[in-house]
Amino acid sequence: MSTYVLVHGMWHGGWCWRRVSPGLRYSGHAVYAPTLTGLGERSHLRSLAERPAGPQAGLKQLPIDLHVHIQDIVNVLEFEDLREVVLVGHSLGGTLAQAVAEEVPERLAHVVNIDGPRAVDGKAIKDLLPELWAEFQERAKAEGDPAWVSPPRDWTFGVEDYADQQWLRSKLTPHPLATWETLIRLRNPAAERIPRTYVVCTGGETPEAIAAHKKTWHAPGWQLETLATGHDPMITAPHELVELLRVLG
Repeated sequence: MSTYVLVHGMWHGGWCWRRVSPGLRYSGHAVYAPTLTGLGERSHLRSLAERPAGPQAGLKQLPIDLHVHIQDIVNVLEFEDLREVVLVGHSLGGTLAQAVAEEVPERLAHVVNIDGPRAVDGKAIKDLLPELWAEFQERAKAEGDPAWVSPPRDWTFGVEDYADQQWLRSKLTPHPLATWETLIRLRNPAAERIPRTYVVCTGGETPEAIAAHKKTWHAPGWQLETLATGHDPMITAPHELVELLRVLG
């Protein structure tokens, strides 16, 4: 049996995997779905990055950046004594999974990126998605907090069912933009040897967009899979996603 650690994406939390975890556990697999600092049920920790800390007036704690989120996942792996882990990251969590692999490759058996940007050595996420970065910065300033951005109201993440949309929106929380500014280093040869799979969610995509995805991810060491659903397959196609993860595990 395999051990799966499921990492959510931007604005989401561990809650988003609730339709996937039972299917994996039913097959006898161990499943962990942590929530990253400042998001979901841990959104109250956002204040720790803003509140004065220590005896000196004006002293601030460090922002919640990608290093914090990397450590969130590394700590789960280490404190739970997990080995031979299938590390699954969705969207921005897929980029994060690559960064985690750099830190603890000896604990991982497979890295899966579901519909997220591919990390590039020496680049921050803002460098990978410059147009979105500009949009998020502008919206965050308009909302009155340039360090955190709320989910766009017009984004459905590929979720078409009205009840599912309402449930999704009720759970989404603002995301720290410092995670987009953190440089990612990919220089660990052991991490490069871990089997890796990229999952393209093709629902609503044009053939040209799908072809572009495949071209982007056609790289040594990467296996390519597709799911005919929207960007949030753990909500829109949980059974299909479970079956795919079983095969990869």
